[in-house]
Amino acid sequence: MREITFIPIKLPYAPPPEPEAWKKLPAPRRLEDVRARLLPLLTQELDVHGLKQGNPVFIRLFKESYELELWMRPARGNWKLFRTYPVACLSGVLGPKQREGDMQAPEGFYTVASKQLNPASSYHLAFNIGYPNAYDLHHKRTGSHIMVHGDQASVGCYAMTDPVIEEIYLLVSAALENGQREVPVHCFPFRFTAERMNQAQNSPWLSFWENLQVGFEAFEQHHVPPQAFVRDGKYGFR
Repeated sequence: MREITFIPIKLPYAPPPEPEAWKKLPAPRRLEDVRARLLPLLTQELDVHGLKQGNPVFIRLFKESYELELWMRPARGNWKLFRTYPVACLSGVLGPKQREGDMQAPEGFYTVASKQLNPASSYHLAFNIGYPNAYDLHHKRTGSHIMVHGDQASVGCYAMTDPVIEEIYLLVSAALENGQREVPVHCFPFRFTAERMNQAQNSPWLSFWENLQVGFEAFEQHHVPPQAFVRDGKYGFR
């Protein structure tokens, strides 16, 4: 995986407390602090896009380009790209996570429910993406506690920095509180262009990536996040 020079995204909010002060705050106080600092300006940011806090959320992650896209769906209309964030750090190389301790960030189709939110995280704020999913279990892959979180260190997770995870966390948690049952999180090795797939022809992961490509292209074509399921050891989509 090629090295990326990390350039932080500039968000319009007051910075979070220093890490040592933050760690002393109980989870409810953390969320009170984040909401007080972010919500007035975040509401304005969303309004520019015709969106509101609590709208459904969809996340796509791209390992090679170190990007996280956050999409939202307004009450009326199609999904809109709200923001693309740089990923501060992810570990491993292109290819799926296979076992506990391999330091790989997963690739595949995951979901986040309310129980996976962790406002008490030692990495500022975090949510578990749901690895291993049914596909991973079918292929006997192991591992646990794979998060999208703050900070700038990763041992298999997607680290976003503390200021960035605050915005992402608020939007994910608000969507779940407002009735979205699960937030889809699609993790890809790269954007599936014809040129990039041609470069991957000799990879041992080619057939796996071709399977992921079907789900990627389903969203590209229809702008509706496909629902992934597992059949005969492969992803299917509806």
